[in-house]
Amino acid sequence: MESAVIRTMKFTCIGKGHGAPCIPATREDWEQMRREPWLAEMCARIEKGDDELKHRLPVWTPSCAEFRGNHRAAADALKPLNRLMMDFDEKGHTDEIVERLNIKDETLKEAGLIPLMVEESARRGTHVLVELPAGMDAETAQQIMKEVTGFEPDRQVKGVDRCIYMVPEDHTKFVSERLFEINLGTDYTDYHGLNKNPSVESVADNKEIRVNPCNPCPKKFPSEFEGIPYSDIIAEFWRRTGGEPPIGKRNMRLHQLAANLRAICDNNEDWLLEVMPRFELKEQEMRSIIHSACKEPTKGSKLMDQIVEALALDQTTPGPSYSGGESDSPSHPLTFSPSKLPIGLKESLVGVPASMHMPVLCGIMPICGAYADGVEVEYCDGNVHRLGLMTIIRGEQASNKSVVKNAIDVWKRQFDDEDALARKREEEWKERKKGRKANEKAPEDPHVLIRMVPVTVSCSTLLKRFKNSNGHTLFSFGEELDTLRKTNGAGSWSSKYDIYRLAFDRGEWGQDYNSDAAESGVVKVAYNWTMLGTNGALRKCFKSDNIENGLSSRVMLAEMPDSSFSKMPKFKKRSAEDEARIQEAVTRLRSFTGLVDVPRLRKAIEQWVEEKRIEAAKDIDRVKDTYRKRAAVIGFRCGVIFHLLSGSTKESKSCIDFAVTMAEYCLQQQIKAFGEALESQFVDARDECIRYGSNHSIFDQLAPSFTMDDLRALKRGFCSEAGLRKIISRWYRDQWIEKTDKTHWKKLNATL
Repeated sequence: MESAVIRTMKFTCIGKGHGAPCIPATREDWEQMRREPWLAEMCARIEKGDDELKHRLPVWTPSCAEFRGNHRAAADALKPLNRLMMDFDEKGHTDEIVERLNIKDETLKEAGLIPLMVEESARRGTHVLVELPAGMDAETAQQIMKEVTGFEPDRQVKGVDRCIYMVPEDHTKFVSERLFEINLGTDYTDYHGLNKNPSVESVADNKEIRVNPCNPCPKKFPSEFEGIPYSDIIAEFWRRTGGEPPIGKRNMRLHQLAANLRAICDNNEDWLLEVMPRFELKEQEMRSIIHSACKEPTKGSKLMDQIVEALALDQTTPGPSYSGGESDSPSHPLTFSPSKLPIGLKESLVGVPASMHMPVLCGIMPICGAYADGVEVEYCDGNVHRLGLMTIIRGEQASNKSVVKNAIDVWKRQFDDEDALARKREEEWKERKKGRKANEKAPEDPHVLIRMVPVTVSCSTLLKRFKNSNGHTLFSFGEELDTLRKTNGAGSWSSKYDIYRLAFDRGEWGQDYNSDAAESGVVKVAYNWTMLGTNGALRKCFKSDNIENGLSSRVMLAEMPDSSFSKMPKFKKRSAEDEARIQEAVTRLRSFTGLVDVPRLRKAIEQWVEEKRIEAAKDIDRVKDTYRKRAAVIGFRCGVIFHLLSGSTKESKSCIDFAVTMAEYCLQQQIKAFGEALESQFVDARDECIRYGSNHSIFDQLAPSFTMDDLRALKRGFCSEAGLRKIISRWYRDQWIEKTDKTHWKKLNATL
């Protein structure tokens, strides 16, 4: 293909401040703009949270050289370039991405991708501009870049009309000379399917192209419906209708999409042409498909209404607000969207009201961990963990706890099918053993692997199951926690709480009997479970000994929403496709073995648990300090499950959000359920004389310079003199304060 190569590229940018006149700019102007002190100052303020200022930054268009009538829109792109800007939202990884690009240089060359520029965005994300080979679409390039860098680029950032905010020169990590050249083919169809406009004249080799101003104008048609991007709506449409169309069915499926999508595009063919995917079809073919769909009698789309309603719910329902006890300390809201959950987790929430999402997710985590029992993962402290998890879903009678059971019933099918065959072999062995003659040798024990055991299983039988497990994790599901409690006389609960505690970290447990009738031996305890129960049953099972001994901190709790005087919730059944995807998720979890490295997840959880340490230290809150540690482990293990299901090479931002949210939710629920009982034990022991439930941070309430009397007044007589001295001693040891004279203490500037 013949090309016109222009040696000096002219950029486009706007002046300082939103709405300022647009001017064409040379390379020198572009470079000078990046050296302006005011630009560096603006970006520094944006990085600190002044988001409104971002829209006043100057901008430029790296993927198009000219627009018709200076109107920045895909439909008016006259001279699109085979360039794509990759936008990585995760902060602080630009140097790492540059290093990966250098390491994978041969991979890029083989794919035909040429890096033109790498820079940090105003908020320290990463922009990577690449030149694409002829015929490569944006989706393929994004997938290659994901594999090379290990990070997920924003899939929506691919339009030729895309504007990029200017950043200071020190944000730029790499610039190629090719950036300042324009290569235009004589029939320059770009990678989005934009065909050459017949009104564009051919370009002579020595003709300079001036880039028109990059006006901050809106697109010809809105790119969102009721705040939801059309790309998200289309992605959900494909998910609900069998996935993206394969070659051979594209025309038919695109016609189906257009017939539904027109209901929220005013039945406008041009609008549909702009928002619909093309799958490499030419514009004329797309117009024909859309025209045919729009010719049909105008009607609404029930499916599209359902999709919009579901996506709107994802955006507006952040989930329950989590707070423990009476504490006013900030709690992390749900920071992940159900639509961003990976395979298996997403389908588990289909038809489930948003208020019950957390109980369902917490309920299925243990069985997910049991399926992924071949996985090892290094935790923040350097120890290697397995995915041991235990969950109790609590709620009053008729609080719809069965919604969790329904999800687990789908997840445990593979266990059930395999155990059915094993139990049949075991029953046949028992029958042969029972029916043998007196002098006949007993048949050999088949040592079958049975992984689904009832929660009321005897300790002897449980030991036998462990011995036959070959290192696999067993799983139990109990519909009534009270059933387990009532077996206390037989020792089931009182003995098994030791087993449960050991199961969290695969500790050793065993028993030794002289009788052949009882099982003896020592085993590694690999045992996950989920139980449902009322609040009363929970209180009876977790009395003071089971709270202080560490079992309460190892259990993930979830609370059903209060249904008092509420209307009946509406549930929907999962489709056969949803259930099939859950089975696919099970198979994926079972396929992983060995050590899985999750450095980004470790770092995020380490940061979270440190934040909680500081919160607890400020109030000398022993309850929070106790529960934060294992809540972090639980959140971390949930994040590992998310990561395994996502199929990504590195942990995504959604994965990290999920892990932190699960840790925060776990902490708040443990404090809410067990905090008062644990705190009373601390008070009884006069251990640092904690007053659990303080509404404010004691440390933060103190003046920059304070006395012991000031601290005594804030504690309001709830702490002994020895306790007050211990508080001061700890703050001094942690270098939060220093003594200025005999009676005064001063907060240090280094304090958080």
